[in-house]
Amino acid sequence: MGIETLTDERIAQLIECPKRVENPQAREKQEGKHIRRDFRIVSDDGEHRFALFTRQSIKIAEGFSAGLLWHAKSGEEVMLLRCNGSDHAHPNALERERIEFQYHVHLATERYIQANRKAEGFAEETQAYRTLAGALHHLVQRAHIQGLQTQPDGAVQPGLFGEQP
Repeated sequence: MGIETLTDERIAQLIECPKRVENPQAREKQEGKHIRRDFRIVSDDGEHRFALFTRQSIKIAEGFSAGLLWHAKSGEEVMLLRCNGSDHAHPNALERERIEFQYHVHLATERYIQANRKAEGFAEETQAYRTLAGALHHLVQRAHIQGLQTQPDGAVQPGLFGEQP
């Protein structure tokens, strides 16, 4: 199946299918002016392979992204979902609207694929996170990914003996 045949229904199935992390201990690496971490993901039924990445700007706290990339059997790759920080404006070209420096979630859509745009060219504002850790948590929850410890923004970590800080 080539990406040009992806429908919104199929994209939703790929995002919603249960998945697990193969390398939960992936290490961070510096890539230019960003810190990046890459995880290998496989669907529970073994039919689909994905990559999950995080990227954080070294200089801009709001400059981050957490994304889920699908590796199609055809060899093509499709960014299904990406949670971005608020360090830039994002235009939804087909809708002729603009998200101004807000946290936003990109979602692959059939409409953008058919228009020969980036599959994930459409984005919506979100209040679901404010940090890279929160964005990763949001993505892991939304995409049904197991095997990675994440916390939503503002989560309180208990102490060694269960006490609250």
